[in-house]
Amino acid sequence: MMLARLALAVSIVALAGCVSTPQATSERDAGAKRFLARPDAAIIYVYRFDFASTEMASDDTVLYVNDRLIGATLPLTFFRFDVREGVHLLHGTGHDQGQLKLETRAGEIYFVSLQVASGVSDFRRVDAATGKRDILRCCSLLENWVPGQRPVLR
Repeated sequence: MMLARLALAVSIVALAGCVSTPQATSERDAGAKRFLARPDAAIIYVYRFDFASTEMASDDTVLYVNDRLIGATLPLTFFRFDVREGVHLLHGTGHDQGQLKLETRAGEIYFVSLQVASGVSDFRRVDAATGKRDILRCCSLLENWVPGQRPVLR
């Protein structure tokens, strides 16, 4: 009985490690890479331009904006999401104390570079030219999680 419980616990932990945010379709990826603004909202791009081959570069972290779950970040991926005009806090969760406070205006686009090391997020705002160039060179769009969505297993 104890061996069965141990096997179940190991299986659950292994499955939890495989949870990821779904990758967007190629059409949605191409649309996001057009970098179009909306007059009624601010657009934020958060991307991971991790080319290092170390284990730390492959760390994932969960991204939140104002306590709204966006998804799990991975190297060479990005998120694009709309927010209302105002101040927003981008952050991780748990032991991840990384965060960035960003003031936004409707009709504008913001780019944030994210590096993750040992499960801790380092958010840095970058200019539009750098953000667009990096995303076009490296990254694939991940779908934003929605309330009630079940994670996809890799």
